[in-house]
Amino acid sequence: MISRYTLPEMGKIWEDEFKFSTWLKIEILACEARKESGDVPEADLNIIKSKAKFDVNKILEIEETTKHDVIAFLTNVAEYVGPASRHIHYGMTSSDILDTTLSVQMKSSGEILLKQLIELKEVLKQRAIEHKNTVCVGRSHGIHAEPTTMGLKFALWFEEIKRNINRLKSAIDIISVGQISGAVGTFEHLSPAIEEYVCKKMNLKPASVSTQVIQRDRHAEYMSTLAVIASTLEKISVEIRHLQRTEVLEAEEYFSRGQKGSSAMPHKRNPVISERITGLARVLRANSIAALENVALWHERDISHSSVERIIIPDSCIALNYMLDLMIRLIKNLAIYPKRMIKNLNLTRGLIHSQTILLKLVDKGLTREDAYRIVQNSAMKVWEDESKNLKDELLSSADLKKYIDKKELDEIFNPDRMLKNVDYIFKRSIYSND
Repeated sequence: MISRYTLPEMGKIWEDEFKFSTWLKIEILACEARKESGDVPEADLNIIKSKAKFDVNKILEIEETTKHDVIAFLTNVAEYVGPASRHIHYGMTSSDILDTTLSVQMKSSGEILLKQLIELKEVLKQRAIEHKNTVCVGRSHGIHAEPTTMGLKFALWFEEIKRNINRLKSAIDIISVGQISGAVGTFEHLSPAIEEYVCKKMNLKPASVSTQVIQRDRHAEYMSTLAVIASTLEKISVEIRHLQRTEVLEAEEYFSRGQKGSSAMPHKRNPVISERITGLARVLRANSIAALENVALWHERDISHSSVERIIIPDSCIALNYMLDLMIRLIKNLAIYPKRMIKNLNLTRGLIHSQTILLKLVDKGLTREDAYRIVQNSAMKVWEDESKNLKDELLSSADLKKYIDKKELDEIFNPDRMLKNVDYIFKRSIYSND
C-alpha cells in the first residue's frame, strides 16, 4: 500500500531495503554469537562484517529463478562475502530471519502509531477544555435527548484514545519477540544462546516456544488492536459527518483555500476526510479477520499465512498511520458552531426537559406511570404542532398544575441546571493524572 499517501517514516519500514538490511543484521549477529562460542573464526567474522552487503534488484532477479526470497538473499550476500559466507545462516531456517524481521517491522511501526495516538490524545484534551461549556443537544437514536456539551464529546474520544494507547502498548509488547531456533524450533543445530544474543541486540525477547514460526496469535492480537483503533477513528468520523449535515451543521471539517467540494455543485463542502477515515477503517477490520485466520497452521508450519501477511500487515500499519495523521489535523482544525448548537437545542421547543419534569412529579409523590402520562400528553402535542412549546402546554395542563407551579417550571427549564456535573466529569477524565 506504499503510495503518495504513505508517510515517509512508516513507508521506509516496509520497503525492501529495510527488510533486507534487517535480515543481514540478524545473520551477522548470529555469526557474532557463534564466534563467541568458537564456531566461527574471528578472521571469517571480520570478513563477513566488512564485506556483507546486498543489492535489492539483484536479489529480486535471483528470486525469479529460485522462487525463494531468502535463498535469493543469501546467494546475493555470498557473492560479496566469498568463502566465509559458509557461516551465514548456519543451522537456521528461513523463518528465523523472516519472523524476527517481521517482529522488528511491526514493533517499529507500532511505536510510530503510539506516538501519533499520544499526540491525538493531547489534541482531544485541548479541544475538550476549549469547549467544556459549549452547550449542544445530546441525541439518542438520532433524536434530540437532553443537553450535553461539545467538550464532553471530545472528552469521550479522549478516554477511548487512552484505552487504545494501552491496547497498543500491550500489542507491541506481544509482538516484540524473535526466534533463531531452527527448522522446527528445537535448536538442533544451534545453541539457544545464539537466539538470546540476537534477540537482545534486536531489542526483542526470545519466543519461549516456537515451531518453524513465531505463533500467529501474536500477530492476530496486534492486527486486532489496529482494527479497534481504526474503529475508534471511524466512530469520531461518523459523529463529525453527522454534525456537518446541512440540517445540523454544528461542526464542520476545515475547508481550505482553493478546495473544491464537488465537480458539479460549486457550493458543496463535504466531510471528505471523515469519509476517507470511515472507509479505511473497514479495510483494517477486514485485515484483522485475515490475521485471525492465520493463527491455525498445519503442524509445525505451513505457508498459508505468508502471502496474506505480506499484504495485510504493511497495509494496516501504513493505513492507520495515514488515518491518525488525518485525524490529528481534522480535530485540530475542526470548526465548531456554538450558535447553531443553541438553535438546534431549541428546535424541539422544550422537549429536552421532559425527564426532569417527570422526575419532579415523582418527587411530588406520583407513580412513575402517572407522571409519565402527564408529561407525555403535553409532549406529544408539541411533537405534532410546531407552533407549540412544552412549557406552555404544561402550564395549561390541569393535571400538572396540581403538583408544579410556574416558578418551579421556570427553574426546570434552565439548561444550565442539566449540566451541573460537567466539572465533575472533567475532573475524573481530562484533569485526571491517569
